[in-house]
Amino acid sequence: MTGTHLAAILPEKRARLQVVERATPEPGPNEVVIEVKAIALNPIDYSQRDTGMPPVPVYPAVLGCDVAGVVAKVGANITTAPAPGSRVLAMATSFFHDGSPDHGAFQKYTLAQSEAVVALPDAISFEQGATLPICFMTALNAWVTIGISLDTRYAPEDKQAVLIWGGASSVGTFAVQTAKLLGFRVYVTASPWHHEYLETLGAHAVFDYHASDVVSQIVDAVNRDGVALHTAHCVVIGSLQPTLDVLKETKGASAARVVYSPPLLPDHPTLDGVEIKWNFPPMQSEAVLNKHMYECFHVWLRNGLESGTIVPSPPVQIEDGGLEGLNAALDKLKVGVSGRKIVLQI
Repeated sequence: MTGTHLAAILPEKRARLQVVERATPEPGPNEVVIEVKAIALNPIDYSQRDTGMPPVPVYPAVLGCDVAGVVAKVGANITTAPAPGSRVLAMATSFFHDGSPDHGAFQKYTLAQSEAVVALPDAISFEQGATLPICFMTALNAWVTIGISLDTRYAPEDKQAVLIWGGASSVGTFAVQTAKLLGFRVYVTASPWHHEYLETLGAHAVFDYHASDVVSQIVDAVNRDGVALHTAHCVVIGSLQPTLDVLKETKGASAARVVYSPPLLPDHPTLDGVEIKWNFPPMQSEAVLNKHMYECFHVWLRNGLESGTIVPSPPVQIEDGGLEGLNAALDKLKVGVSGRKIVLQI
C-alpha cells in the first residue's frame, strides 16, 4: 500500500490528541492492515494521554486498542481468512510492538498481528465489534493469571463458584460470560439497574455493591446454594477488600485465589490463605504470548461469536466527531460511564 491516512496522534507527554496525516504502513509477514470503521475507548487511553501511564515509549504516539473494520491488505505469510475485503474486529495496539505508532488504534489504517484479528459475523455491527478485543482478552487473561486453564469446563456437580466484583464494566461483562462458559456458578456485584442485564449474560445472582450488608448477602447466598466460592476477579478499583471479606467467610480451610485487574499497589489488602495476583497476559516469550492471543481470539472469541455463546457487551454509546472527536469522548469516559462502551465511527 502507498499513500497517507489521518491519525489522531499524541505529540508529547500530557498533551491533547491532534489529527494529522501519517504514511500508511505495509503489513509484516504475519500482520494485517485494517481500514478502521469503528474505535472503542478504554480507561487506559485517557490515562496514557493525560499521565503517560502505562509508559508510552515513542512520541508522537498513536494510542488505542480496539477497532473493527475491513481488511485492506495481509502479510505474505497469511494464507487463510480473513482475506482483503473481510469485515473484522482486531486488537490493534502498540503495547506489544515497542510503541510503534503504526499499530495504534486511533487512525484510519492500522496494523494488527494476525493472532488478534477475527472475522466479524454479519449480524454484528462494526460498532459492536469494536467493543470486544482488549476487554475480552483481559477477561480471559484473568483466569490464566490465577492458574485456571481455558480448557476448564466445570460440571454442575463440581459446585465451583466465582465472585466478579464490578460486573457492569466492559471487562466485567466478559468476565461474567467467560466464567459461565468455564462452568462456574457466577456471583456478581453491580448497581441495581444493571442486574437484569448481567443475568442475561450468565450471572446466577447479582448484588448491589452499595448495600451496607453486601458481604453478608453474598456469603448467605453462597451458603444457601451449597457451592464452593474460592475464586474471585476484582474488576474495579476498591474491590479487593470487600472481596477478601467475602472469601474469609466462604473459603473455609481451603486456599483461595483472586485476580485484580486495576493497578495493584504494593500496600494492597491481604488475607491468609488467599493468593492475589495482578491481571496480566502471559509474556514469558513472544511465542507464549502469540499462542495465548490465538486461543483468546480464534478459539474462544471467533467460536463464541459464531455460536452465539459470546455476545458484544456492554451496550454501545456512539459519540460524534470521528478522530476529531476523540479528545471529547475520552474526557467523557474519564468523568465516568456506567454500563456503556463509548465507540466512535471513523
